[in-house]
Amino acid sequence: MVFFKKNKDQSFELEIDELRKSFQTTRLPNYARETITKELERLERTDPSAPEYAIGVSYLDCLLNLPWNNFTDDNLDINRAKEILDAYHYGLDSVKERILDYLAVRTLCSIQSFRILVVDDERIARDNLSYMLRKEGYETETAGSGPEALEVLKNKEFSIMLTDLKMESIDGIELMKRAKEIYPEIETIIFTGYGTIDSAVEAMKQGAVHYLCKPINLNEVKDLVKRIQEKKRIIKNISGPILCFSGPPGTGKTSIGKAIAMALGRKFTRISLAGLRDEAELRGHRRTYVGAMPGRIINEIRRIGVGNPLFMLDEIDKIAHEFKGDPVSIMLEILDPEQNREFIDYYLDIPFDLSSVIFILTANGVEGLPEPLKDRLEVIEFTGYSEKEKINIARNHIIPRQLSLNGLNVNPPSFSEDAIRKIINEYTRESGVRNLERQISAICRKLARIRVESPVDGSLSDIGPEQVKRFLGPRKYQALHKLLKNRIGVTTGLVWTDSGGEIIFVESRIMPGTQQLIMTGSLGKIIKESAQIALSYIKSQAKMLGIDPDFYQSKDIHIHIPAGAIPKDGPSAGLTIAMSLISLLKQRPAKADVAITGELSLIGQILPVSAVREKFLAAQRAGIKTVVFPIQNRVDIENLPSEVTNGLNIITAEELPEVIDVVLEGVD
Repeated sequence: MVFFKKNKDQSFELEIDELRKSFQTTRLPNYARETITKELERLERTDPSAPEYAIGVSYLDCLLNLPWNNFTDDNLDINRAKEILDAYHYGLDSVKERILDYLAVRTLCSIQSFRILVVDDERIARDNLSYMLRKEGYETETAGSGPEALEVLKNKEFSIMLTDLKMESIDGIELMKRAKEIYPEIETIIFTGYGTIDSAVEAMKQGAVHYLCKPINLNEVKDLVKRIQEKKRIIKNISGPILCFSGPPGTGKTSIGKAIAMALGRKFTRISLAGLRDEAELRGHRRTYVGAMPGRIINEIRRIGVGNPLFMLDEIDKIAHEFKGDPVSIMLEILDPEQNREFIDYYLDIPFDLSSVIFILTANGVEGLPEPLKDRLEVIEFTGYSEKEKINIARNHIIPRQLSLNGLNVNPPSFSEDAIRKIINEYTRESGVRNLERQISAICRKLARIRVESPVDGSLSDIGPEQVKRFLGPRKYQALHKLLKNRIGVTTGLVWTDSGGEIIFVESRIMPGTQQLIMTGSLGKIIKESAQIALSYIKSQAKMLGIDPDFYQSKDIHIHIPAGAIPKDGPSAGLTIAMSLISLLKQRPAKADVAITGELSLIGQILPVSAVREKFLAAQRAGIKTVVFPIQNRVDIENLPSEVTNGLNIITAEELPEVIDVVLEGVD
């Protein structure tokens, strides 16, 4: 034996024996089996005191514990999936519809018929083979010659063709070539009673997936067909889109992902990519590095023990970009169905198939993602919730969960609708329901303490507005317009951010100077261009607007958008800026309860905007009475549910002059 093996401690011999037993009992692809065999042989020749020994043991342990062939079966009941989505989430109807469509496609791909064509000029041989395959549940047809097989192929689609090599008229290899012309994705298994190495090599070169010698081992054929079927099923499943849930925080992106996993019967795993800087965290480190380990993708799959989980990659828009590499670029290899079937983690150094994994990404916004990645995603927008939706979510989901978590299941207190509405309007200001749950949780903790301190006190069985104020203290928010007066040069705008719809205020002032346009408030390039366009339009149309054409002579104009620590950019503030300047130059106060959105062109046209629903919800939260939108957004507005537009006076306009008297006090 090898020198080091003679001097090995018995514990090390046991360690290698355990690895070898695990290797013998684990189903592995051929390339992994070859790698592990070589590594075991190298480990037996290595001194246990050498660092390479521990590295080799860790590497083998990692390879042998990966779920190379361990998969869960999908539950394909679409009605069950609908019930789960409805039970765990209120609203989000468009999101649920798209997810059910997605699951329906996966279901159809999984249950599509798998036809097999058996071609052999010996009747007994083809009938026996066909009978065995039908017993396994496959739909089969037979043909006694090459020409007969081609006629059958013209009328029906087959997934696999098993054909004899030696036949009259058309042999097996020629039949395979012609079959691929009719149906390029058909897989061919060639068998013969006159097998030679040369004929086997030729068959494989021409595209056969396997070569068998007669007499055929039926168990080998069954295993081979099953592997091909699984491969084709996976290819069909992964041909669909990669879903990306985009929307404000607290709108249910992660919980929808968990519901999909539950509906399919798959294991769910999630990693957050926020702040990820080094691409090696995803792809792993090479074994030459001290402390090398697999990347987070392989580690998670190894931890949960199945090769087809539902994998949620959270906060993909918050990945850092540094000199160590761009982790977003690795996403292409992880997500792209054309590449992830042979994903190579640097630590493993051999391919691992990720094609059966369902990847779902989440982001607050996808605008900053690289175009090659964005092109591979189907973005599903998660919008904010209306007050009515928040009340239903709180009553049916949040409150029962928090009562259970805080030990209030027995004789649980009830929350009145007015109490829930008070929490929503006076203690939270958000598109989602995350802070709403925090406030309800705080009330439940107070109730739990009261029950412990005064078990006989049953006075807090009903929670109304007064109890909310008692437990949460003074209100934190009130309608924004009530805090402001109608002022000259100050207009209210509606914008969209990663946190959902928001209200902004645009302030402008004019002062002696040298015709400068000063802009402050941490503004981006697009919003600065909007201000330039607004000023140029007013200068060119000063006479029509009733403004002194020389207003800019020996003057500076300063435009400021408060909250200067928050970066701001986007194309929907042009009209708001223009109305602030017109209010300033005409000395007419702007109405604080009128909110404006829309981009402005150089000729005064009001251009359409996006995130219409989010902006309506922001107006509702702020207590705005009137909203001004571009006329081209009228269709979007008409499609909004009534609870989103309730209480709002909606004005749509095509050109700027139409909204002057709506936004400004008084008349010219």
